[in-house]
Amino acid sequence: MYSDFLIPLEISLKTTISATVITFCLGIIAAWWMSGYQGKGKSILETVFTAPLVLPPTVVGFLLLLTLGKNGWLGQFLDTVGVRVVFTWYATVIAATVVAFPLMYKSALSAFKQVDDNLIACARTLGASETTIFWQIILPLAKPGLITGTLLAFARALGEFGATLMLAGSIPGKTQTIPIAIYLAAQSGAMDRAIGLVLILLAISFGIMLGINYENKQKSNYWRQSYRGRSAKKTEKPLADIHLEVNIQKQLPNFLLNIAFQIDGTQNPLGILGVSGAGKTTLLRCIAGLETPDRGVILLNRKILFDSAKGINLPPQERAVSLVWQDYALFPHLTVGENIAFGMSAHQSSSLVEQEIDKQLKQVELVTIKQRLTQQLSGGEKQRVALARALASKPQLILLDETFSALDTNLKERLLQLLRQRLHNYRGLTLYVTHNLQEAYDLCPQLLVIERGKAIAFNSKQTIFNHPPNLQTARLIGCQNFSRAKAITPQKIKAVDWQCILQIEQPIPATLSHIGIHAHHLSFVECAEGVNIFPVWLAGFRELSDRVMLNLKLHSAPDYRQDYHLITEVDLAKWQKLQQLATPWYLQLAPARIFLLAAIGNRK
Repeated sequence: MYSDFLIPLEISLKTTISATVITFCLGIIAAWWMSGYQGKGKSILETVFTAPLVLPPTVVGFLLLLTLGKNGWLGQFLDTVGVRVVFTWYATVIAATVVAFPLMYKSALSAFKQVDDNLIACARTLGASETTIFWQIILPLAKPGLITGTLLAFARALGEFGATLMLAGSIPGKTQTIPIAIYLAAQSGAMDRAIGLVLILLAISFGIMLGINYENKQKSNYWRQSYRGRSAKKTEKPLADIHLEVNIQKQLPNFLLNIAFQIDGTQNPLGILGVSGAGKTTLLRCIAGLETPDRGVILLNRKILFDSAKGINLPPQERAVSLVWQDYALFPHLTVGENIAFGMSAHQSSSLVEQEIDKQLKQVELVTIKQRLTQQLSGGEKQRVALARALASKPQLILLDETFSALDTNLKERLLQLLRQRLHNYRGLTLYVTHNLQEAYDLCPQLLVIERGKAIAFNSKQTIFNHPPNLQTARLIGCQNFSRAKAITPQKIKAVDWQCILQIEQPIPATLSHIGIHAHHLSFVECAEGVNIFPVWLAGFRELSDRVMLNLKLHSAPDYRQDYHLITEVDLAKWQKLQQLATPWYLQLAPARIFLLAAIGNRK
């Protein structure tokens, strides 16, 4: 009696477990390959892999029989080596594997696609090999989907009937699985046996569904693995020996990225300014090796990272370049300490690794969070951990991409001070990408300004802020006052929009198009006598916490609120004094403070 239940159960479990193991391996391999495959015939391959999902099981079994039967091409080959598949236990495994494979494949493919590409790119910039990335980043993060796929494949293999019956038959004690035994028992009227077998299947299936539901609720719990992934040991170089040269071109959807610059330790860190979409992030990704320029050269410390003419394009792991991401790109399945250690050399002992982790956490003022998962951290804590991880890998170049853009003002100021301290002791170069003027000025002695993929200014921050070369740069650094301009004499220009003649001190460039002046460089005087002094009337004002912004019209009183030429700013005390004076007030445009700006598209 018990054999009526136990033997089919044993055959089913043995078949199902074997088929699940095979399906798990084949499904992961196929899914990983297909996730990166962009060649011809991809849609055809997808159709072949998933066809058993939509084909009737009997059709699948018939096709297997045509292939593996004694007259099939594969069956004939196997027969020559003395292997017979049809009507054997192996046939049950093959049938179950074929029908279960699409579920494992689709689940694994979906799981791999859901892994954040930034995490993979980040791991590459930290020096991890592709093998390390797969085992320590991709598989752990894809784990929930892989487990779900495995359970679904197990359930499908356990319940397989049609294909198994076609290929393996129903041989008691050999190929008769539980679904086949249920069918035969019902056909013969042995309802007690059929019901017992059904209850067994229901119990197993119910357990599988509980497992799937439990796994879906545990997606935040990840595997723990060895977390040191750097493929090669890196050595620190003296700052004087580090030099970066970039001269690349890359066609983007809306413009050509065409950037050329060189920096060394005396220009560190280099601030890269530009509006959103100017090409700043693409530039960093090209330097890091995450994107490939169309042509050009990238050299770091006399080492060729990219040279289109020589056919050299080092992978990110070999560039000694670390990228700190705007969204942090911390590995969610690793603790804070494991994240920091990830990019450290595998040649270091465990004790040295722990010492370095403690050192980095102390320097970013996070000594108490070593064992926390990154999901438990605030935005500011995540950013500091990302910085500590980058520095722990001892790169020769750090790329900071809008590092503090998502943080509030007070926290941003504190972290900027911390970053300044950390970079002071860092023996390497730093590129700091931002669209925030104040951040760039506070942190960077040298600035590179990018507009639609082109470097429109490259100089010290003082020169950029006090003498911007063109209109685009002047706007980016916060200048609010502009006028079209024409040269009259070598020392005089006509401000067309302001309707006045101005004396200047700088040589007038041949490409002169506009003039500009900062709001805080305009000054009020008591009388009309002097250079570049003009009467002004108040058109409107806007009070801020510590100052007042004034809209002023030159030469005559405004007709309406938006009728003004200049914007200036004064402190609250000055504003109180101005309110007590009759208009017109007198405003001076100091000759040394006037920007002479090149035409749009031209460089100085």
